[in-house]
Amino acid sequence: MRAARYHEYGTTQTLVVEDAPEPHPGPDEIRVRVAAAGVNPVDWKVRSGGVRHMLPVDLPAIPGREVAGVVDEIGADVRGVGVGDRVLGLTGVTGATAELVVLSAWAPVPDAWTDEQAAGAPLASVTAMSALEALGPVEGRTLLVEGAAGGVGSAAVEIALAHGATVIGTASEHNHDFLRSLGAAPTTYGAGLAERLTALAPQGVDVAVDTAASGSLAELVAITGGDPTRVATVTDHTRGPRLGTHVANARNDSGLLRAAAQLGEQGRYTPRIERAYSLEEIAQAHADSERGHVRGKIVVRL
Repeated sequence: MRAARYHEYGTTQTLVVEDAPEPHPGPDEIRVRVAAAGVNPVDWKVRSGGVRHMLPVDLPAIPGREVAGVVDEIGADVRGVGVGDRVLGLTGVTGATAELVVLSAWAPVPDAWTDEQAAGAPLASVTAMSALEALGPVEGRTLLVEGAAGGVGSAAVEIALAHGATVIGTASEHNHDFLRSLGAAPTTYGAGLAERLTALAPQGVDVAVDTAASGSLAELVAITGGDPTRVATVTDHTRGPRLGTHVANARNDSGLLRAAAQLGEQGRYTPRIERAYSLEEIAQAHADSERGHVRGKIVVRL
């Protein structure tokens, strides 16, 4: 099969497209013929070697963790899915940017979603849902999403709105119309945030999700009344434990993926795709992600 791989840790120049051995599913796994794969910051952080003390991988490695495709092989203990079904799902830390991929968590793709949208949903949705879960029910509460225009941030906005929250999102001004289109009230991040929020939410902000890694976690705690348990971060694994906030991580959970897909079927969650690359453009896709300020998701078509 064709796959993107890197044989050593390093820059985007380590990425090559080449033939790789075909994987096969274990008893509780499925294999899909991939239509598209998502590109996320964790992919290039792993590839660079910058997080190998936390997320070591065996080399050569195939980057990527999320895909959409059609099931072509099923593990012996798997029920409820068949060959030919269109699914989205998650691999381990690596393995996704290839023609054939084994999944440990999956869900049906909503009929209205393109392959690219489906490939951009798994990691963002489970990460956002994990953060929202940590904060408890959001219905009737005002939620601040720091970094709301990115993949996880935009997913958190739509999922929280679907569960009855009022959402304020921070982003650069050029992304404010995008946030309005999602249903969030936009504001800029950085100095003066508390004052801007007072104008937007005179009754106060109840809870906050940090998806931006902008160093604002202590300010988010202050904004939510000084209670760190009212803040969840998906990016700041250093300050989060020190401040006592929730630290939410993505997990390969088919239940969360099905919940996201159900919201998609209802038209209440639609992954936003900034750009789709070909497999041969994998290095450009990683470079684009590394530059940051991505609106929604970047994906690779196979």
